[in-house]
Amino acid sequence: MSQPGRAQGNRHPLQRLAAPSRGFSAFVHVSGIASFVASFKYLVDYPTIINDSYGWHMQYLTIIGLSLATLTFSTGFLADLSLSPRLFKVKNGLLVTSAPLEILISVLYWSLRLIDKRLVLPDWAELSPVADVGFHAAPALFLLVDLLLLSPPWTITSLPALGLSSIIAFVYWWWVEECYKHNGWYPYPIFELVTPVYRVGLFVMSAVVMAGSTATLKWLYGRINGVEKARVERAGERQQPR
Repeated sequence: MSQPGRAQGNRHPLQRLAAPSRGFSAFVHVSGIASFVASFKYLVDYPTIINDSYGWHMQYLTIIGLSLATLTFSTGFLADLSLSPRLFKVKNGLLVTSAPLEILISVLYWSLRLIDKRLVLPDWAELSPVADVGFHAAPALFLLVDLLLLSPPWTITSLPALGLSSIIAFVYWWWVEECYKHNGWYPYPIFELVTPVYRVGLFVMSAVVMAGSTATLKWLYGRINGVEKARVERAGERQQPR
């Protein structure tokens, strides 16, 4: 017998928990949305020179990633409420980009911050510890929970993952340079400290790290939920009419 508030029949054999669902899945998504909205509110409540600059806070990869995470979780929450398989697929498609991007953001930010805080935060920037975690850790953690517990396994392979991350990296490079033309400064101090050649190298490295994040997330999913082809085949055989 089917249970109310839970989609039936299309759940992937390797997906750990029911989704879309008006239970735990909806709780995770609404919690994530609340965290993301609080981060956006922080930008408005504590304005800086960025608020009046060209590109607003969307100059920052952090805020671009936060926006994509918000879109991913909003789509997931709508899928939970409506139990729509179509919206669930859209959410999963967005997750393929948003999760590796947020992992990239967290890895780069905390690594550089550990080396020297001034590489990623200008002298005038002040972030409370809660806000810092909200911007640079919480999105990655929420998306990781969604992937590992509430999503089917990814089918994207290494070459398409590298292609996707390269497109994102070079579009962001163009956007950063476009904002620099209007503002006269870069959003991240590290961009000011390196030559154009090394700056390009940073974007290339970021593309590789994001592609590596995709591969790592796929591996982690397999370690937690399984990757056995036979398991999937057996589940498919059980669903076939006899």
